[in-house]
Amino acid sequence: MATATCATDTITLHDGRLHPAIGYGTYKVGVVPTSASSAVASGSTATDAVDPAECVATALKLGYRFLDCAEFYANEKAVGEGIAKSGVPRDQLFLASKVWTTTIHKGPEAVQTQLEKTLADLGTDYIDLYAIHWPVPGKHVEAYKQLEKAQAAGQIRSLGISNYAVEDYQELFANGATVKPVINQIEINPFLYRKNTIDFFTAEGVKMQSYRTLRDGKAFEDPTVVALASKYAKTAAQILMRWCVQHSFIAIPKSTKEARMLENLAVFDFELDAPDMATLDGLTTPEAIAKFAELYRKCVVRDTPLSIDLAKTNITEG
Repeated sequence: MATATCATDTITLHDGRLHPAIGYGTYKVGVVPTSASSAVASGSTATDAVDPAECVATALKLGYRFLDCAEFYANEKAVGEGIAKSGVPRDQLFLASKVWTTTIHKGPEAVQTQLEKTLADLGTDYIDLYAIHWPVPGKHVEAYKQLEKAQAAGQIRSLGISNYAVEDYQELFANGATVKPVINQIEINPFLYRKNTIDFFTAEGVKMQSYRTLRDGKAFEDPTVVALASKYAKTAAQILMRWCVQHSFIAIPKSTKEARMLENLAVFDFELDAPDMATLDGLTTPEAIAKFAELYRKCVVRDTPLSIDLAKTNITEG
């Protein structure tokens, strides 16, 4: 089995810890969460005979060292089995997870209980990075403060946030949070490049993690991406990955196929020139930003009894 050593490239977080530049995303690996749109449409929560433990073990053998997990993904126990199967020592891994909206809504005790379940499922007594998955209105600040306590107790190395707008971040520190998160995980790709938001967090010293880096494959036939893939003799996925890495965003691609896993790592042997980076930077449309804002307001209350009316209406969208 081939191994991609480029997976060891790292980014230094503001707390001094090293974070792998590329990780393996476990969303929909073996399990489709019950409230995911694809599960709702199909009525199914299982994927096509994919063994998540085997996928994780394969990714680790290929050189991935950062695993992006979440309560919502409903497969952390299988991820833990894959880690054990791989034989990779714990101190070589960067394990990350996120607590879901329903648990955040229940309060700090539920958040702590879920953290401990995640630790047990992953087979570890500490997690390298733990994040609030969505800033649930009226609930996320107290959830974050609980993570601060868990960090002080040694269960969490670094704290993170996910899907936070500028205003959500500011709300944390206006209401008693004291530990700055090291990352904000949001969707980032050339078709949703929210530069104002990214620039704000970068100025704060908060690194950006990119999910949907590959846009679920929906951009692989985009004419601009195809042309650049031809120019650099790379695949469309590698162009999107390289754009992300070149911007110093932590990329989290996901695939259950070994060849694609390797392909997604092989992006450190070329560089996009400045004009091509600028071209990719310009692919985000006002319609894409508006669609993001609509999705944000739904997802901050997703799976909770809260009304969408509680979501912030004035946020930094771009």
